[in-house]
Amino acid sequence: MKKIVVFIIVLIVLLLSSCTVFATADEVLNKLDSNETSQLVRASAEQKADLEKKIEEYGSETYGFTAFILDKIRIFSIPFCFLGIVISAIYQYVIGIRKLDVRYKGFYTMIAFITLFVIAQVLPLIFVIVIKGFGRS
Repeated sequence: MKKIVVFIIVLIVLLLSSCTVFATADEVLNKLDSNETSQLVRASAEQKADLEKKIEEYGSETYGFTAFILDKIRIFSIPFCFLGIVISAIYQYVIGIRKLDVRYKGFYTMIAFITLFVIAQVLPLIFVIVIKGFGRS
């Protein structure tokens, strides 16, 4: 009975805490000061220019967008996986000294983060080789 009550309370909290916010770009830019606005506009323009460059480079909007996304995944996977490897090393070598099950958890988590890191770094290279080399004539 307790589980059902807790489940219902959690469900109600989740439903009440989620709301849809509709805002236009003008409203957002008006609320920011000029320095933040200029940085935001500059970052947005750089991202759009990078996306357009990828689309032009690959000759297709689909291939260019895919290359853009894979490049962003490649860049953001470095700190994410490094942090995961550090945390799993702490589990394996620090906490795992006393608890054997935690040591195995740290080891398997480290293997998972290293595999994810390798996949995230190699996938853009494979995409470029396949599309540029074997894709279109």
